[in-house]
Amino acid sequence: MAGNGEAPVPVGAKQEQDKKVRSGWQGPTRVWEETEQQAKKLKSSEDGEQQRKLPKRKIVLLMAYSGKGYHGMQRNVGSSKFKTIEDDLVSALVRSGCIPENHGEDMRKMSFQRCARTDKGVSAAGQVVSLKVWLIDDILEKINSHLPSHIRILGLKRVTGGFNSKNKCDARTYFYMLPTFAFAHKDHDLQDETYRLSAETLGRVNRLLACYKGTHNFHNFTSQKGPHEPSARRYILDMFCEEPFVREGMEFAVIKVKGQSFMTHQIRKMVGLVVAIIKGYAPEGVLERCWGEAKVDVPKAPGLGLVLERVHFEKYNQRFGHDGLHEPLDWAREEAEVTAFKEQHIYPTIISTERQERSMAQWLSTLPMHDFSATAHAAAGLGTKAPSSLEGSDGVGDSD
Repeated sequence: MAGNGEAPVPVGAKQEQDKKVRSGWQGPTRVWEETEQQAKKLKSSEDGEQQRKLPKRKIVLLMAYSGKGYHGMQRNVGSSKFKTIEDDLVSALVRSGCIPENHGEDMRKMSFQRCARTDKGVSAAGQVVSLKVWLIDDILEKINSHLPSHIRILGLKRVTGGFNSKNKCDARTYFYMLPTFAFAHKDHDLQDETYRLSAETLGRVNRLLACYKGTHNFHNFTSQKGPHEPSARRYILDMFCEEPFVREGMEFAVIKVKGQSFMTHQIRKMVGLVVAIIKGYAPEGVLERCWGEAKVDVPKAPGLGLVLERVHFEKYNQRFGHDGLHEPLDWAREEAEVTAFKEQHIYPTIISTERQERSMAQWLSTLPMHDFSATAHAAAGLGTKAPSSLEGSDGVGDSD
């Protein structure tokens, strides 16, 4: 027995060892692993409990962004081909710890809603979105730290639990920035940077823009509505052109329009028709004909200069803005930051892109292809065609 080199194991000890093996005991290592796993589970449970204890509240965020390089505001879940503003926003919300990751995958879980669905290349200085988030410390700084510089969250306010930024929005104000040579007569050079808008021409522009004010049937200013669709009737509160200004040797002007809601391409077509009239391609009477059933060929101005400037919540402010629990949604304190963002990111982008791509000059060269007098007669039968089932901008907002 001594020759095999192993000492005999007592019968009692052998039985005890077999019992430990059958019970899964593997010595001190197994005990340490189980203790570590339990500690991890406890820490994970504590983290989850702490996260659940954070207040999850309905808020609105004031957003500003330069839309160049983006395919609009609204996120296309599951599609990485076309990048949108909301793709970057949702990523920042998740990374900053404001929302759980699964809310980023399904935005309905955070009750997300935008005021207006801006289209490809369109910028915003005062977009407002509503959503539910965890109100973490330094929330604005943390969100902005995960956003590119051309997208900023400028303000945050608490709102009522049932607040919906699209449905509660009374009106939207857009502006359209364009070089003033767009108003030069058609016999003038298409891109004469030395052109300066006269007071007389500016007065005529404003007289035409004022014709849009009030309630009209705007079916000719979108491709998505027939003349008999009630939703083609829209109410414009105001529309005017401000005094021109010079940037980098080129004169620009800003057209502002405030309306309850807008249809797809409506604003760009409203601007486009006035430009065509001022330049002498279309008679002034064509504007009045646009309200009728006949189909009128209305040119669509480039999207580059269109900016969502502000959204309005007058009714909400009257009811909740001074109830002692909620703030009015007027963003007066953020006005300086909004102006600074426009000066730093929006105006320079419009100016530099216009110089490089000449989008306005190229579009102006297409105006002679429109036959405004012919379409007014030939389209009498087209006005009764079946309306499209497509809805612009979530049904009520602007998707220009």
